[in-house]
Amino acid sequence: MRLTELPFRTMAIVRGSNPSAALRCVLTLCEEGITGIEVSLTTSGALSVLEQARRELGADALLGAGTVLSAEDAARAADAGAGFLVTPGFVPDLRCGPDELPVLMGALTPSEIMAADRSGALAVKLFPASVGGPEYLAALRAPFPDVPFVPVGGIDATVAAAHLAAGAVAVGVGSPLVGDAADGGDLTALRARAARWREALTEAAA
Repeated sequence: MRLTELPFRTMAIVRGSNPSAALRCVLTLCEEGITGIEVSLTTSGALSVLEQARRELGADALLGAGTVLSAEDAARAADAGAGFLVTPGFVPDLRCGPDELPVLMGALTPSEIMAADRSGALAVKLFPASVGGPEYLAALRAPFPDVPFVPVGGIDATVAAAHLAAGAVAVGVGSPLVGDAADGGDLTALRARAARWREALTEAAA
């Protein structure tokens, strides 16, 4: 599915040491209504996980590749079925545009944000968001009112709600939601965390 805007408010970040467990984690998150999912390329067998998840979930699943560090990473991720790309920082050789996969380009400082926005990125991944918290995002909204921000790093349900209230279009969350599921952890516990996460963000939006 090609994105022209972010159709999700939560992007779960799956990163683990067990490819089979990572795949089960992706599928379980989708079953539990967490529709935006990033599989980090640091995951063991990440490209295989992407390929299998795409086959299982179909063309419309909002499945992306994270920790993209180069154009070569991007090409491999696209071949594996990624529908969007996420970088930890600004990657100057990564092409963005209408004929390319959508990119959530990593940035933290105003200069990096300007570079990411000018690159044609779909959104700016504000990383690590824990450095400044929601107050930093709120301050950035004044000079960058039209930049879509997705804070990532140090995000739990309470912090996620605060970032969304400060103007984020979505948030990226790893261990507070995924836990150890991508390393072979309990999927029942993952389902419970996903339910609590959805409930917390729904209450925050009310």
